[in-house]
Amino acid sequence: MSKPTDSATTFTHPITVRWADCDPAQIAYTGRIPCFALEAIDAWWAATVHAGWYELNVDRNVGTPFVHMSLDFRSPITPRHTLKCEVSLIRIGSSSVRHRVTGRQDGTTCFDGEFVAVFVDAAKMKTSAPPPDLLTLLQDAIVEAPRDDTR
Repeated sequence: MSKPTDSATTFTHPITVRWADCDPAQIAYTGRIPCFALEAIDAWWAATVHAGWYELNVDRNVGTPFVHMSLDFRSPITPRHTLKCEVSLIRIGSSSVRHRVTGRQDGTTCFDGEFVAVFVDAAKMKTSAPPPDLLTLLQDAIVEAPRDDTR
């Protein structure tokens, strides 16, 4: 089950990595890692604004397609331990949101990345501002982006 962590603005989503997620090297297939991060962000939306991507799109006509993703790989991911994906909202723009996701297994950072999505009218796929009620919830959830001097 997903849950907030110590901070009211940081959220952790656990993922069970399966054998089917792995490649012949017996570590998570590279293509699965963005999927793990996106699953965690979707769970973050559900916990933060009480609607996941499906409900936002279908019930509210609010889309949030991605315009940027970046990932840094730090350590292999295996089925041996639960992957804990920590999600933080680090920026809200006039029509965009930027999340940071850090994936850890057994206390070791496996990946971290940033994901930028834009708000759109889902039916028209036209950029829009976030709805006021969502903006209020998002503003309450924002955290300062951590500085990473290792890049």
